[in-house]
Amino acid sequence: MTEPQDLKVKKVKKDRAFELDFLRGIAIVMMMFMHFSYDVRYEFGFDTFEYLRSAWFWSFIHPIIIVLFVGLSGICCTFSRNNFKRGLRLLAVAMAFTVVTSFVTYKMGIYCLILFNVLHMLSVSTLVYALVSLIEKKTKIKAEQMSFILVLFGMWVAMTSVHLSMFDCSTENMLFYPLGFIIKGEPDVADYMPLIPWMGVFLIGAGLGRMLYKEQKTLFGGAGEKVRFFTKPLEFLGRHSLIIYLIHQPIIYFVLYLIFKIAGKA
Repeated sequence: MTEPQDLKVKKVKKDRAFELDFLRGIAIVMMMFMHFSYDVRYEFGFDTFEYLRSAWFWSFIHPIIIVLFVGLSGICCTFSRNNFKRGLRLLAVAMAFTVVTSFVTYKMGIYCLILFNVLHMLSVSTLVYALVSLIEKKTKIKAEQMSFILVLFGMWVAMTSVHLSMFDCSTENMLFYPLGFIIKGEPDVADYMPLIPWMGVFLIGAGLGRMLYKEQKTLFGGAGEKVRFFTKPLEFLGRHSLIIYLIHQPIIYFVLYLIFKIAGKA
């Protein structure tokens, strides 16, 4: 006798790894505040948010935001049933993002050109993980071994960026642009995030996700209602991180434009 469908749905929701949504929600909030600060200071010329000029922010806080978001994305991909489909869908969104920002930059005069950002990086990384999963099935490599390989390979990719500075990695071939090579004559872009080192962080997250979430359910099943009451707002942001990422910057820019226009500063 099979379990009723509605009971299965309730069980899945109850067992959902809410801690991943919560942490991703924190990363989203930090990212939105950073973009808000950047717009106020650099797009509208308001002399505030000095932290954007500090070495400590770009050396410590900003990497934490990126590592948190990308690493969690790697963990979450281990929950997906079809990462090929998921990766291709995200790649389509990323390419559309490039088309839209190109139009806004060159036709509207608002410079926000994006050629390879977090969406592109995550889509390629997701497809790489899907390929790894396919190889795992075809070769019948043990899951534990593949998880270990993913973490090691991810660490190698992440550390490769340190050694790139030791070589002349400049070229005119834009095919190397996603890898993190210096492209001669490349246009100024926003939000550049190359595969080296960030795909490494993604793959480390995927490997750890396979180890920690073998049953694909929360590690904090005993969390009480009081805890969940405080985490749910950030969980909501984490569950809808993609759509929030896509729409938050235009909304922030538009609201700030109205505010500064009314104040006579725009």
